[in-house]
Amino acid sequence: MNLLKYDHILFKENLDTIEDKKLLINTLNAYSFVTASYDDSFQSALLKSDILLPDGISIVMAMKFLKGEQIKKIAGADIFEWEMQRLQNKKGKCFFLGSSSDTLLKISARCHKEYPDVNIQYFSPPYKPIFSETDNAEMIKAVNSFSPDVLFIGMTAPKQEKWAAENFDSINAQHVCCIGAVFDFYAGTVKRSPKWVIDLGFEWFYRLMREPKRLWKRYLIGNTKFIFFILKEKWSTNFSRG
Repeated sequence: MNLLKYDHILFKENLDTIEDKKLLINTLNAYSFVTASYDDSFQSALLKSDILLPDGISIVMAMKFLKGEQIKKIAGADIFEWEMQRLQNKKGKCFFLGSSSDTLLKISARCHKEYPDVNIQYFSPPYKPIFSETDNAEMIKAVNSFSPDVLFIGMTAPKQEKWAAENFDSINAQHVCCIGAVFDFYAGTVKRSPKWVIDLGFEWFYRLMREPKRLWKRYLIGNTKFIFFILKEKWSTNFSRG
C-alpha cells in the first residue's frame, strides 16, 4: 500500500483554485489510508476522487518524508467553511445527507444564522450498514429534487466515500463532499479540538483523550500501521532507485 498511489489526486493548491463544476471531493488521513490498505472497495472509492484533501498532519509529514514536498493540511472542516462562504456569496444551495434528524436540525439552525443567504435542505438516511436499492433511490431523489450546488455527506468513513463513488453519476449536484465528523462538530454534538491544538498537529491526540475507548485502536494501532507503511514505502522507493 503506497501513499504516492494517491499523489495525482492529492490536493496541493489553495481552495480558491477549485473549479465550479461537478467534482467528487474526499479527505485522506492516516486512518482512511490504513483502512484502504485492506478494503479494496474503499481504496477504489478514494481513487475515484477528483480532489483528495490531505486531512491530517500525518499525510503532510509523510509527503515531506517521501517526496520532500511541503503541502498544507486541509481538513473536512476547512472545505466545509470554504464551501459555505462561497455559497453565501453566490446565494447558493447545499444539501446535508447523513446523521440523525436531531443533528441535522442543529446544523440547519446554525447555518441559517451564520450563512443566511444559503438555501439548505437535508435528509437523514436509515441507520444501517448497507443501504437497500429503495434506500438509495430515496436518498438520490431527495438530493436531486433540490439540485444543490454542494452536497455534504456525513455517514462516517468508509461508508460515505463508497456511497458517493457508487452513486456519483446519478447525483445532481456540483461538489460532492464527504466530510464525516464535521456534521457533529458543526452541530455541537461533538466538541472539536481548540485551534491551537489543531495548529500544533495534535488534533488526533486531543480526540483520543476525549474518547479513548472508541478511538484508541484508530489512533494507537492505526497510526503505528501508518508509520510502518510509510517507512516500507520509503525503503522500497530508495531500493528501486539504487
